[in-house]
Amino acid sequence: MLLQVDTGNASWILTATCLVLIMTPGLAMFYGGLIRKKNVLAMFGLCVAAMIAVSIQWFLVGYSMAFGNSIGGFVGDLSYAGLNDVFLMHETATGVPATVFVVFQCMFAMITAAILASPFAERSKFGSFLVFISIWSLIVYNPIAHWVWATGGFLSQAGVLDFAGGTVVHVNVGFSAAAVALVIGKRQGFKKDPMEPHNIPMVAMGLGLLWFGWLGFNGGSALAANEFAGLAIINTNLAACTAALVWIVLEYVDKGKKKPSMIGISTGVLAGLVAITPAAGYVQPWGAFMIGLLVDFAVYPVLKWRTRSNLDESLDAFACHGIGGVTGAILTGVFASVNGATGLVAGDATQVAIQAFGVVCAAGFAFGVTLVLAFLLKKTIKLRVKPDEEYVGCDVSVHNEIAYV
Repeated sequence: MLLQVDTGNASWILTATCLVLIMTPGLAMFYGGLIRKKNVLAMFGLCVAAMIAVSIQWFLVGYSMAFGNSIGGFVGDLSYAGLNDVFLMHETATGVPATVFVVFQCMFAMITAAILASPFAERSKFGSFLVFISIWSLIVYNPIAHWVWATGGFLSQAGVLDFAGGTVVHVNVGFSAAAVALVIGKRQGFKKDPMEPHNIPMVAMGLGLLWFGWLGFNGGSALAANEFAGLAIINTNLAACTAALVWIVLEYVDKGKKKPSMIGISTGVLAGLVAITPAAGYVQPWGAFMIGLLVDFAVYPVLKWRTRSNLDESLDAFACHGIGGVTGAILTGVFASVNGATGLVAGDATQVAIQAFGVVCAAGFAFGVTLVLAFLLKKTIKLRVKPDEEYVGCDVSVHNEIAYV
C-alpha cells in the first residue's frame, strides 16, 4: 500500500536534487582551475562524462542495484531495472514519492563519479574514462550504496551511520582514486615541469558552487523538510568554516608556507564539508564544530605527503575525500547524539568500532575492485592519451578545442 505523499517534503527534496546537481559543474570548475590551461576543457569533459554515464546506468540497473530487494545484504535485485512504473513504487517513510527519491539519489551517484576524475586529470582519453566510470559506478558505487543505505544492506544492518555519504561517497571515491593513480601512472614531467594551477579564481568559484550544493546534499538527506534538515545545514556550514580556519592556522605555522593561500583555504572548506557529511544529521552543532576542528589534522599531513611522494593523484581526491571521509565517519561514531544515533560521547563506545568496520569494508572493496578494473582497461582499451598528445594538452588532442584564445 502506498503512503500519502507529503508535498512539503517532496518539494524540499526536489529543490535539494537541483542543489546536488549543480555540484558537478562546480567540481568541474574547482578541478579545472587547479590544472594547466591546456587541459581545462578536457577536465570539464570528464565531469560531463560522469553525468552522462551515471544517469544512464542509474536508469538501466543502478537504482535497482542500490535500493532494490537485497540479495544477501550485498546488492539489490533487478526488480526496479529500467524504472518501469517508477511512479507506482513506494514512497519513503517521510512521504517523498519514489520518483523524487530516485532522481535525488542519482545526483549522489553522479557527483561521486565526477570526483573520480581526479587521477585521470591531464592524461586520459575521454572515451576510456566514459567506459571506466560506467563500469565503476555499476560494480563499485552501487553495491556500496546498497550496503550502507538500503534496508537490507549488511552495513546498514550492522548499524553503520552515514547520514549523507561519508562512506558511500567520500571513502569510496577517495580510495578508488588512489587505486587509479597507481595504475594510470604519473603525468609527463611530474615534479620536473611547472604544473601550477592556471586559474585560482575559478577554483574559488567552483568551491562556492560545491558549498552551495552541499547544503542540499546534506540537508536533503533528511528526506524531509524538518528540524533534522535544518540541523544538517547548520552543521555543514559550521564544520566547513571551522575546518577552513584551522587550515589557515596550519599554513601560518607551516615552515614551508607561512602565509594562507586561497587554494589552502578552499581545501580546508572542502575537508570540513567532507568530514561532516556522515554526521550532519546525527550530531549537535558543537559536534560539527569539533569535527571541523579535527579533520584537517588528518587531511593536511596526508596531502603534504602526497605532494612529496611519486603518487600523482593530481587533485587530491584521496587526501580530501578519502582521508576526510574516514575521519568524518569515525568521528560520527564519537559525537553522534541525536536523531536516534548514539555515539561515544553519548554513552555508546561500540559505535566507533561499527563505524571503523564500515570504513574498512568500503575502502577495501573500493580500492581492490577499482585497482583490478583500471588495470584491465589499461591493458585493453588504454586509459592514457599518447605522449605527444599529452604534451600538446588534452583540450586539443582529445576535443580539438581550446579554452583560452
